[in-house]
Amino acid sequence: MTPLPPPLTPPPPASWLRRRVLDPLLNLLKQGLAPGQLALTVALGVVLGLVPLFGATTVLAALLAWRLRLNIAALQLVTHLLTPVQLLLLPLMLRQGARVFGGASANELSVTAIRHLIATNWREALRLLWRAELGALAIWAVAGAVLLAALYLVLKPIFTRIVARQANEDVATS
Repeated sequence: MTPLPPPLTPPPPASWLRRRVLDPLLNLLKQGLAPGQLALTVALGVVLGLVPLFGATTVLAALLAWRLRLNIAALQLVTHLLTPVQLLLLPLMLRQGARVFGGASANELSVTAIRHLIATNWREALRLLWRAELGALAIWAVAGAVLLAALYLVLKPIFTRIVARQANEDVATS
């Protein structure tokens, strides 16, 4: 008579990062996305998630996903996970953008200075904010192109290995 195998112990609970980020991305891999498409989706999601313009993230992500035939849900997930980073970078990007396009100092873009400017000369306030936003978008476009290329080149081999490992696991369990 053969001895019974020891009882299986349940695995430890998955971490927040695993449950909220890694598992959804791995599930997308199982839905037939090629590694290159997934790498492009994540890289675009990161870059679009950092755009210094509120409201543009969702629209840009949907349009690009549709045009490039990427998974819209995956792209939206990545962009929205970066919202806290976008909020942290926005004041810095606006200050740098104002310097690039308008020669404004950092003091001109403080909350109190903008409130005062709106109360006294709202046209000048709009002009300052417009130049700051255009400059921030220009900085984002240049930095985003570099970041997109770097992320794609790093992520594609990683996702290729994950797909291969998933395929080997599926074959082993069949």
